[in-house]
Amino acid sequence: MAVLRIPIAFRPAVAAFGCAALIVGCGSTTSTTTSAPATVAPRPSTTGAAGIDPMPGAATTPVVVRATNRTTALLTAVRAARHEGYDRVVFQFRNVLPGYDVRYVSRPVRQDGSGRIVPVKGAHVARIRMENALDADLTKSTAPRTYRGPSRLSPATPEIAELVQIGGFEGILTWAAGLHDRVDFRVTTLRAPPRLVVDFRNH
Repeated sequence: MAVLRIPIAFRPAVAAFGCAALIVGCGSTTSTTTSAPATVAPRPSTTGAAGIDPMPGAATTPVVVRATNRTTALLTAVRAARHEGYDRVVFQFRNVLPGYDVRYVSRPVRQDGSGRIVPVKGAHVARIRMENALDADLTKSTAPRTYRGPSRLSPATPEIAELVQIGGFEGILTWAAGLHDRVDFRVTTLRAPPRLVVDFRNH
């Protein structure tokens, strides 16, 4: 039988053709799939535009919670500050939370016990009355003061013109918030340490 002899000059081309055929004919049947990374939906914001708190539940109607504390709540600090959407007033206590009654009242504002008229800056007045609460510890013979701050504060916030203590009599501690406008407010409580918080909507 005759043997076909390929000239040496053509052998590299044939070899290259054979390799190409093998590559095309014997390509892998498996493919690699790249998955897109999973996405997590963002949590809905609890604040409004520009981070302003919408103050859900705020109103101008009285907020009253009866006292359940047998131990007298002892006031240690009063502070106020501006936040986005509201001015916050905080009454901090050493031991327990008192009952409270927060509402708008008409003028004149009178001091508990004596009935003396107390001047309060602002066009409107919100009274914060805390029951079974005092700013001195009457269980001790010297009745030491537990709140040593001022009884009249001007916090320089948009809505609150002035905070004034108007009573500390027979287990009832009372402060007045003088406000520029009759705005919505909300009342909340915090613990560790016990705090009564009143937020007044600002502009």
